[in-house]
Amino acid sequence: MERRGFIQGIAALVGLGALAGRDAFAQSMDKKAVEDMQKNWKALLADGTPAVTATPPVKLSKDEWRKRLSPAAYDVLRDEGTERSGASPLNAEKRPGVFVCAGCDLPLFTSAMKYESGTGWPSFFTTIPGAFGKSTDYKLILPRTEYHCAKCGGHHGHVFEDGPQPTRERWCNNGVALKFIPKTKA
Repeated sequence: MERRGFIQGIAALVGLGALAGRDAFAQSMDKKAVEDMQKNWKALLADGTPAVTATPPVKLSKDEWRKRLSPAAYDVLRDEGTERSGASPLNAEKRPGVFVCAGCDLPLFTSAMKYESGTGWPSFFTTIPGAFGKSTDYKLILPRTEYHCAKCGGHHGHVFEDGPQPTRERWCNNGVALKFIPKTKA
């Protein structure tokens, strides 16, 4: 009985988090902004950010990864850890630019894909095409869709189906697994 109660409690928390994320998003944007985003989301990639194409994979030893990454980034990218909610300065990042993998610099998201989910982690409603591979994670008993960088295999986070229209996706990313490159003025 105790195990069943634990599992039901986890499921309830996940459900509440999903509802909170959707409500926070709805409150963070006015109706016109949401409508514009829904109509024009595919044009987001037309800002000069190309889709990711096949590139040579980055394969390093554990020691080489430890030299390249901070301990926190290593924990998330190589050991599939999770940073504490609200810990990332990228939560507040609002400038135009591109979010790249902290392990290999592969472009993953543009700033136009980011939204405030209310979860405490940088969240995006879509990705640069080809940036990630997906797998199923059972670490919290219930299956979740986990995603990894297509170039270095680094773990970034989980994708949920409680995001905003038009995709209904929330790509919940560990901030420590990202680097932000601001767009430079031409």
